[in-house]
Amino acid sequence: VARRSEEVSGPSARHLDTVAAAADGPVTTLSALTPDATAGLTRATLGRHADAAFCREVWAVTAGNPYETVELLAKVQDSELDPVEARAGELRELNRSARGGGLVARLEELGIDATRFAWAAAILGTGISVGLVAKLATLRLDDARRCAELLRTARILTAPDPATGRSTDGDLEFVHPLIATAVYNSIPDALRTAMHGIAARIVSDEGHGAAAAARHLLEVHPDDDEELVGQLREAAREHLAVGAPDAARRCLERALKEPPRPDSHPHVLYELAGATFLTAPARTIGHLRTALGMPGLDGDQRVDAVFRLSQALLHNDQLEEAVRTVEAEAARLRPGPARMRLQAVHFMWEGLHAGEATSPDRSQRLADLASTCTGRDNSERALLILRGFDALMHGENAEEVAELCDRALVNGRLAPGLGWTDTEWGIELLLMLANAYGFTDRLDRAETLYNEALRAYETAGWSGGHLALAHAYVGIGHRRRGRLKEAEASLREALRLAERVGRGLPLYWSATCSLVDTLLARGHVEQAWDVAERHGFAPPYPSTIVLPDPRSVRGRLLLAVGRTKDGINELEAAEKAAAARGHHNPVLVPWAADLARALRTEDPARAARLAVDVRRQAERFGTDTAIGEALRCAADLETGQRAVRLYAQAVTYLEASPCQYEYAAARIEFGVAARSVCDLERGLDLAVSCGADGLAERARAALTSGVGPV
Repeated sequence: VARRSEEVSGPSARHLDTVAAAADGPVTTLSALTPDATAGLTRATLGRHADAAFCREVWAVTAGNPYETVELLAKVQDSELDPVEARAGELRELNRSARGGGLVARLEELGIDATRFAWAAAILGTGISVGLVAKLATLRLDDARRCAELLRTARILTAPDPATGRSTDGDLEFVHPLIATAVYNSIPDALRTAMHGIAARIVSDEGHGAAAAARHLLEVHPDDDEELVGQLREAAREHLAVGAPDAARRCLERALKEPPRPDSHPHVLYELAGATFLTAPARTIGHLRTALGMPGLDGDQRVDAVFRLSQALLHNDQLEEAVRTVEAEAARLRPGPARMRLQAVHFMWEGLHAGEATSPDRSQRLADLASTCTGRDNSERALLILRGFDALMHGENAEEVAELCDRALVNGRLAPGLGWTDTEWGIELLLMLANAYGFTDRLDRAETLYNEALRAYETAGWSGGHLALAHAYVGIGHRRRGRLKEAEASLREALRLAERVGRGLPLYWSATCSLVDTLLARGHVEQAWDVAERHGFAPPYPSTIVLPDPRSVRGRLLLAVGRTKDGINELEAAEKAAAARGHHNPVLVPWAADLARALRTEDPARAARLAVDVRRQAERFGTDTAIGEALRCAADLETGQRAVRLYAQAVTYLEASPCQYEYAAARIEFGVAARSVCDLERGLDLAVSCGADGLAERARAALTSGVGPV
């Protein structure tokens, strides 16, 4: 991957960054040729007899630019100029003829037919064949072949390198992109526009597809041409099908300038919203609101547009408006599949709301609806997933949560129409499903879903918010499993992608919160604080829920950096927020255990009450992880043999859990309390394999100090 320095901040910079990051190779900045390097190249081209003064002038004329040096030396060879000091003064004129205006003048010297051929080739840009150029330049095929040979001899065009694997049967390309640009810019403006229009028709007639023709249609002046609008819409569909939303966006934005007729205008806006949805939620909202305000979007397409609008509002942290939008549209519809779909979406957005419950009886209504569902269609499957996620957040029995989710699958897999790239229900519903498995200790199934999402988006070429969320939840899967190094890598990539969509949006919070949580687990407190400071991980919090709970994670962070009072205040705020929503799952909203530990000296009675409450909720939820972590919390508040017994029970539960970091912590704490070298060594091995550097250091310190309390 290579780019010129002026492209670093240009419109293509972020695409080049993405490609470079995917290549995962070293970054090298190329420098200009030195005088000695220029002299070596000059003598290798012209002969060892080229004198030093001539070589020095070659370097001075080209400023060490490799392309200009090669072109200038080719011109010296063509002109049979002696490489001696007496002829060095002629190099500047030769260099001017090799590029820019000099190149255009040289082209004109080749004749009008050769000029027309070069212009047509520059218009086509790629896939240049003698036959296509002949049609565009209105030349006979024999004349076109003669012109192609002239331009090859003049080092303006060349056949592609066979090493690229492309066919060389009549294919041509410009010797250098700078030459192509100079030729293209030399075409008179009006003629250039007309030639693009003709090129679009020729490319289409040759069967190259709408996307290939669209490159030319984008350059044609708007002229109220509905056929052109249709071609651009078809091109946009082709671009989206291969994961090129920016190219699709350009086509549809150009279609709007034509402009489209009133009956197709809202459809163009709707399609444009689909192209901007992944990367620009605010623009998507504007396009969809305008489209829905026009006549023309009806039936299922209108329902799709309303759903997509509500999704964009959610991604733009306007959740309450998303809820109102869906609610208002559902009220307009008669009972039937469309209305049921929007009702399910309404439940979904309400379930993601981080504030007080918008409908006090929402959970009961959802439970009643889901109780009638068998999973016979996707609306019923959606309701089962929503009910399972709601039960997860409230800390209901994990077995029942998993059973609800299992009923939403077909033979253990996502149903047709509920895939990661399907648009009828969106990513949020499937993340609810995956998280319901992930936080009920069904990590195998959760990780399968997380990784399916990442593969689906990478294969489809999707970028922006969906890809950021996929990386974030792959990271969460690693974090739950105890693979902390892998979790950190995935979450840093998620945060990098999320920053491009917009700071402060829900997906940005998801990546930031989980990265801070992972760094704390690794024992990298300073790095966690730095991430929090740089990425605004502090109140006010987003309107959507974030997993794990951001207030709980920030409270733990404040305690870790020594701001005990601030940490206690943050954890108490987490307590109030969880109570307002009825979110009592101690795994997802773990404020109580951290608050109990923080208060064990200052207010031991309250700390003990909190520990009892954590254990009660954990036993209600029923997973090995939840119960093991509750026992760890209780043990932290005790001393002597009672602490040892509680740590031993925690180890038993967490050994059966898939969460290896928590198991490592319990094993080390038990080793310290019981003064057991064997348990400390085993805990140390676990901590090292997890990448939990802080835990590993604690175990080493205990072993070094003779297995006493540390």
